[in-house]
Amino acid sequence: METSVNQSTEINIKAHFSGKVVKTSLAGALVDIGTGTPAYLHVSQIVTEQPDQPIKMVDEVLKVGQEVDVWVKKVREGRVELTMQKPLELDWKDLKADLVVKGKVVRLEKFGVFVEIGAERPGLIHISELAHGYVKTTGDVVKEGDEVEAMVLDVNKKKKQIKLSLKALQTPPEKEEAPVQLEDFSEKKKDTRRPAKKPMRGGKSRREDSYEADLAAFEAENSEPDPTYMEIVLRAAMEKANTSKSRAEKLRKAKSTSIEQDEILSRTLEHKVK
Repeated sequence: METSVNQSTEINIKAHFSGKVVKTSLAGALVDIGTGTPAYLHVSQIVTEQPDQPIKMVDEVLKVGQEVDVWVKKVREGRVELTMQKPLELDWKDLKADLVVKGKVVRLEKFGVFVEIGAERPGLIHISELAHGYVKTTGDVVKEGDEVEAMVLDVNKKKKQIKLSLKALQTPPEKEEAPVQLEDFSEKKKDTRRPAKKPMRGGKSRREDSYEADLAAFEAENSEPDPTYMEIVLRAAMEKANTSKSRAEKLRKAKSTSIEQDEILSRTLEHKVK
């Protein structure tokens, strides 16, 4: 059954409604969300207390007249599709550099802190991005559970990485100017200023290299590395060698037993003949 939306009613994606079930079927349910026309809730978008159990009959988990919390999943061709799964506040397409986000610190590591910002993955604030000054440990700046506001530095959807910064939203400390000395005006005074640091090979700064190295080390410690092709081949060869060795051992034992039995039989026959 197709549903339509009143043209004067504006419904936004991810909008939250408290609706009432008006009809159920094998494929889902119609829910009245107060827009004048029931919206459609597909069976795949129904959330139950036992998410691991498949839904056999919709009317077993949803009853006509039951109130449910739903979110708008799609609006197309006058049809509103709902979901009982709370959507992410930020999709990957919403995350861009310089975007300011709010979140909660959910994990502290030596190299930085992870912040839940309502995206698919928590964002990471590297220790170098916590403050302008030197930071000895991440716990000196934030604690687990703290609500923070940060700026998005970079987003890598392929690696599912979100780089954040607290420092970017902080006012840099003013540098104290050294008093002017008369000798500073001497033409013969040598320029003792340090030459500008050259960017590292590949165009990355030391800070970016540190970020990548720390994150790579963390992911390596918290994940099982996939075996290489050579490791797979070596394992297969070792298993085959062990199997061949086991078969050879069994054949040797069987042959030894057979020879021993033949000798016993031969001695027995000789004894009888005598």
